[in-house]
Amino acid sequence: MENLVLYGAFESLPWLLSCFISLVTVLVLGYFGAPVLIWYIGVLLLMLLSGISVTSIFIFALVGFIFVIPILRRSLVSSWMMGVMKPLMPKISETEKTALDAGVIWVEKDLFSGKPNFNRLLHTEKYPQLSSEEKLFMDNQVETLCGMLDHWKIWKTREMEQSVWDYMKKEKFFGMIIPKEYGGLGFSALLNSEVIHKLSSRSLTATITVMVPNSLGPAELLVHYGTDEQKKRYLPRLATGLEMPAFALTEPAAGSDAGAIQATGELFKGDDGKYYVKLNWNKRWITLASVSTVLGIAFKLKDPNNYLGRGENIGITCALIPTSAKGVTADRRHDPMGIPFANCPTQGHDVIVPAEEAVIGGLAWAGRGWQMLMESLAAGRGISLPAQATGGSKLACYVTASHAVNRTQFGVNIGAFEGVQEPLSRIATYTYMLEAMRKYTCGALDSGIKPPVITAMMKYYGTEYGRKVINDAMDVVGGAGISMGPRNVLAEIYIATPIGITVEGANILTRTLMIFGQGALRAHPYAYHEVKSIAENDLRLFDKAFWGHVGHIVRNTFRSVLLSLSRGYLASAPVPSELKMYVRRLSWASASFAILADVAMGSLGGTLKVREHITGRFADILSHMFMATATIKRYLAEGERPEDLALVKIVLKHNLNEIQKSFDGIFDNMYWVEQKSPVGKVIFGTLHFIFKGILGSWSRINSIGSQATDHLQTVVCDKMLYDTKILNHLCEGIYKPTNPNESVARVGNARELTLQAKGIEKKINKAKRSGDLPKLKGSALYQAALEKGTVTQAEFDLIKKATEARWDAIQVDDYSEAAFKSYQPPV
Repeated sequence: MENLVLYGAFESLPWLLSCFISLVTVLVLGYFGAPVLIWYIGVLLLMLLSGISVTSIFIFALVGFIFVIPILRRSLVSSWMMGVMKPLMPKISETEKTALDAGVIWVEKDLFSGKPNFNRLLHTEKYPQLSSEEKLFMDNQVETLCGMLDHWKIWKTREMEQSVWDYMKKEKFFGMIIPKEYGGLGFSALLNSEVIHKLSSRSLTATITVMVPNSLGPAELLVHYGTDEQKKRYLPRLATGLEMPAFALTEPAAGSDAGAIQATGELFKGDDGKYYVKLNWNKRWITLASVSTVLGIAFKLKDPNNYLGRGENIGITCALIPTSAKGVTADRRHDPMGIPFANCPTQGHDVIVPAEEAVIGGLAWAGRGWQMLMESLAAGRGISLPAQATGGSKLACYVTASHAVNRTQFGVNIGAFEGVQEPLSRIATYTYMLEAMRKYTCGALDSGIKPPVITAMMKYYGTEYGRKVINDAMDVVGGAGISMGPRNVLAEIYIATPIGITVEGANILTRTLMIFGQGALRAHPYAYHEVKSIAENDLRLFDKAFWGHVGHIVRNTFRSVLLSLSRGYLASAPVPSELKMYVRRLSWASASFAILADVAMGSLGGTLKVREHITGRFADILSHMFMATATIKRYLAEGERPEDLALVKIVLKHNLNEIQKSFDGIFDNMYWVEQKSPVGKVIFGTLHFIFKGILGSWSRINSIGSQATDHLQTVVCDKMLYDTKILNHLCEGIYKPTNPNESVARVGNARELTLQAKGIEKKINKAKRSGDLPKLKGSALYQAALEKGTVTQAEFDLIKKATEARWDAIQVDDYSEAAFKSYQPPV
C-alpha cells in the first residue's frame, strides 16, 4: 500500500512541477510587465508543457495572434472598444485641456506608474546649489536688506520705510527673474526661493513685496511670451523698479475658478487704422496694485467685427495696462489679516489701449492667456509660497527650540517634558521635510521642467505643513507667542498663515482638483492619451494607449500583490542599508496606488471628479510619496550625515503613516455610495464589502507604515534642542541678527549660554542633593557654590550670565496705558 502511495506521488510530480513552473513564469512576467509578444510566446510554451489539448492551444494561438498583430487588433478589437468607451469618458473643457497641456510631467509620472525608477529619482535628478554670484547676493544684498527691516515697526506704521523701497529697487530685487540682457539679475529658481525663504524669517510684508514681481506677473509673462518691443520697453524698467508691476486675475466671481473671469476687452479699429482694445474689469485681492505703474490684466477678448478671423469670442487674453491710463482705478486697499503689504481692488472703466502694444505677445497671442497663466503658475507655485512656508517654519523651529531650553518649569527646561517633545518633534520633522521638497523642486525648475502637479503639491503641502509648524510653535511658546511686540517674531507668521493657504488657488481645491484631478490624467502613463485619442477620434493612438493601459494594470496587479505579500522586499532599493526598507515600502505604495487609481477611474468614471473625499486621499498618497522621495534625495545629496539619520527616519515614518491612513480611507469609502436601484445596491454593496471588509482588513493587518515611536520622537527632540550643529543645519538660511538685543539673537544666545552652563548646573544640584550646599535657589545657590569651592570663579560667571540671559529671553513686551491706547493693532 505504501509503495502505491509513493508511486502515485511520483507519478503526479511532473504535473505539479509544470504547474509550479507555470505559476513562477506568470508571476515573473506580470511583476516585470513583459510585452504582449513575450506573454504570447510564454503562455503558448506553458500550454505545450502542461499537456493541454491541441485544439485549445490552436484556439489560443489564433486569438492571441489577433492581439499580437497591431493592424488586426486595431480593426477587430480596438475600434469596438473605442466605441464602448466613448460615452464613458469624462468631458474635458477647453480650460481644463489647456491646464492639462501646461508644463510637463516629472517625478510624479514615476510615482504614479507603480514602478518608480529610484535610481533616477534619487541619484540622477538634480539637487541644486547656488552659483558663486548668487551666494554673494545672499551674503551681501539680502543680508543687508534683512538688517534694514523691522517687522514690528512695519506692523505698527503699516508701511515699509522709503529707504527699504529704494534699496530694493537699486539692488534689483524686483528683477531677479529678468534676464541680464534686459538689465535684470537673471538668477535661478533656487536663488529666487532662497531670497523669499530668508526674507520670510524677517518680515512678511517685505517677503510678499519681493515675491510677487518675481512670480506670476508682467515680468514672468513678458520674458516667455512678450514681443521683442515689449521686452525692450518694459523689462529694463521693471528690473530697476522704475516700473512697479501687479497682475490682476481674481474677481468677485472668479477665484479658484479663474476661467470664470468676467473682465472683458473689445477689439476695434481706430481712425488711424490701428487696432485698439476697450477694457472693463473689476478685480480684487491684487497684490501691489496700489503702488503699481503697470497692471497685468487677464480678460476675455471679444472681436465683434471678426478682424482676426477667429470669430467673436477670442478667449482669455493677457495685457499690460499703465495705471495712469484713463479709466483705471487702483487707489484703495484691502486689509489682509493686518499684514501691511499692498493688496488692493482695482477697476477699469472703458480703458482704451493700443492692441499690439498692450496684449502680451501681440495679437498673435490673443486668446492664449489661459495657456500663459497655467504655464507660469506651473513654475511659480513651486517657488514663492513653499519658500515662504519653509523660511517661516525654520524661524519657528529655531525660536521654539531655543525657548524650550530657556524656559524652565518645575525645575527643568520645558523641552524635557514628553508632552512638549511631541510638538517639538513634529516641528523638526516638518521643517526638514519642507526644505527637502523646496530644493528638490527647484532643481527641476532650474532644469527647465515646469511640473504643474508637483508645484500644486508644493503650494498645498508647503503651506499646510507651514501651518502645522506655526500652530505647534505657538503651543510650545505659550504666552510669549500671544503677546504682540518686538520680542515676538512668531505672531506675524501665525496671523498671516491663512493668506498663503488662500492665494494662488485655495488649498482645498488644489488638493482635490489639481493634485489628483490633473495628476490622474497628466501623470498616468496612459489615461490622458486615451481621453485625447477618443476626443480626436484617433484609433492608432487609442490602440497604443488602451493596450498599454491593460498591460500597466496587469503589471501593477502582480506587483501590488507580490510586494504586499513580501512587505516590499522584492523591490530594489538603491540606497544605504539604513534606508532600504523605506524605499521598498515606497515601491509597494506606488504599485498599490497605481492599481487602486486605475480601479477608481475605471469603475467610477466621470463621477470621480466629484468624489473629492476620494480624490483628496489619492492626492495625499501621491504627495507623501513625493515628500518621502525628496527627503531621501536630500539626505543623499548632503553626504549622508549620520547626525541627520533620525530626522530622515521620522520624516519617512510620517510619510508612510499618512499613506497608510489614506489607503484605509479609500478602502472604507470608495464604494460607499447611496444607490436607488436594487441592482446598484447589490453591485455597490458587494464592492463595498470586498474593498472594506477584505482588502481594507488586509491593508490594516499588513500596513505600509505606522506612526513614529515615542523613543524616536524623543531622540529627534533631543537633537533639535541640545545639538547646536543639528539645529543650525535644520534652520539654515534664516536671518540671524548680529545685534544681541534683537529677539532671535536674544533667544539663541541664551540657549547657547544655557547649554554651556548645563554641566555646571548639574554639579551644583548634585552638591545640593548630597547636602554639601544649602537648600537655596537661583543666584543665592550659585553664590554659595562659589564660596564653598564647588565651582570656580569662571564657572560662576558663566552660570550667572546664562541665568541672566535666560531670564531676559523669556520676557514679553508690555506697554503703559497711554502707549497701549495710542496704538490700535490692525486686527
